[in-house]
Amino acid sequence: MAIAVFALSAVTAILCSSLLIRGYRRNRVRLLLWSGVCFAALALENLVLIVNEYTTVDLNAFRLLVPLIGLMALLYGLLWEIDSH
Repeated sequence: MAIAVFALSAVTAILCSSLLIRGYRRNRVRLLLWSGVCFAALALENLVLIVNEYTTVDLNAFRLLVPLIGLMALLYGLLWEIDSH
């Protein structure tokens, strides 16, 4: 059951990321790009969770690092937007 939840979360995050990046391509609003990058990192985190369930290798450090990088990218984008206005 946990695998299904992780898979649905990954699919949702990939869909959100693709829609945000597509919106960025159309409008060139940088915050859409950084949000898309963040959602891509969250999707990757869910994929790592799925892989971690099937392997004996401990991927917890990588699993925690990926969303941290995504959230840092979003934070950078938020601060950049405040700076530019």
